[in-house]
Amino acid sequence: MISAVFFDCDGVLVDSEPITNGVLRTMLIDLGWEISERDCVDLFVGKALRDEWAIIQKQTGFRIDDAWLASFRGRRDEALRSSLVPIDGVQETVRAVASLMGERFACVSGADRGKVEMQLKLAGLDGYFGDRVFSGMEVPRSKPAPDVYLAAAEALKVDPAAAVVIEDSVAGVTAGVAAGATVFGFAPASPTHASPDVLRAAGASLVFTHMSELPGLLTASSGAGEVRASPTP
Repeated sequence: MISAVFFDCDGVLVDSEPITNGVLRTMLIDLGWEISERDCVDLFVGKALRDEWAIIQKQTGFRIDDAWLASFRGRRDEALRSSLVPIDGVQETVRAVASLMGERFACVSGADRGKVEMQLKLAGLDGYFGDRVFSGMEVPRSKPAPDVYLAAAEALKVDPAAAVVIEDSVAGVTAGVAAGATVFGFAPASPTHASPDVLRAAGASLVFTHMSELPGLLTASSGAGEVRASPTP
């Protein structure tokens, strides 16, 4: 049986990466780095920006500091509040997972808590997750280290080796695998999502491309009775 289901947030529950990376790319260009959209995605998606200071300094000569990060987060959050949408089909899928797992599921993100909780509220998902929200900014090491997944498993009192992690980035898949969990890669056709081959190479045990597939995959993995995503009334 599956002990718990851990959802990443950005790119899995909400379609935030095009917005966040657009803001980041603009700010990096302002620093003198003519970075492409593809390179910005490949270098920064799934990682804590504070940990990536060295590559930014190498390319721009500027050492990002708390003031710069605060400016980025402010511009990012303003853009998210005006444009964020949930991943297609995610409300129905989370409802189905809640039916299957009870309270043994959580949102486990590498992002700061304020951003994660804001996004869940904007997407209408906050009521499903309640206080089962975990931020990589609140553990010693964020993704690709396993710390935040291990912290979530400890808080829910579940065995991480029997948990399923839903991730869409190499850093996230790496973190889930390092925690000992089974990782399902989410790879819709999108310029800000990693390809199925890339996620498999990082350690994902399987890859799916639409959220409506997830309840059936969890049912098959758990051996439980079938659970389907039901439409929103």
